[in-house]
Amino acid sequence: QVQLVESGGGLVQPGESLRLSCVASGFIFSDYAMNWYRQAPGKEREWVAGTTGPPTGGLTGYADFADGRFTISRDNDKNTLYLHMSKLYPEDTAVYYCRAYRRATGREYWGRGTQVTVAS
Repeated sequence: QVQLVESGGGLVQPGESLRLSCVASGFIFSDYAMNWYRQAPGKEREWVAGTTGPPTGGLTGYADFADGRFTISRDNDKNTLYLHMSKLYPEDTAVYYCRAYRRATGREYWGRGTQVTVAS
């Protein structure tokens, strides 16, 4: 059974940091590109950051709003994806989701999300 389970969300004050985790099971984690998305209330889901799978495994990319503040990483031995977020703003408030995607098959999986709230 495929599972992506996000954790690490919570309530933080503006300027603080938070690290999200996404633990994967039921598929070969290292074969997949991994991404973080987020969805704020009343808005569409948007891409936050990604890290590639084979053959270019380990490359990363960021949305403009995340570049310089967020860092995506993965530990293939632990089947875990991370998102370290710093200098958080209230507009970063959203549910954050991880997504696994394998280009060779077109297969994708989504987690259920973790809530991040930035407020003073």
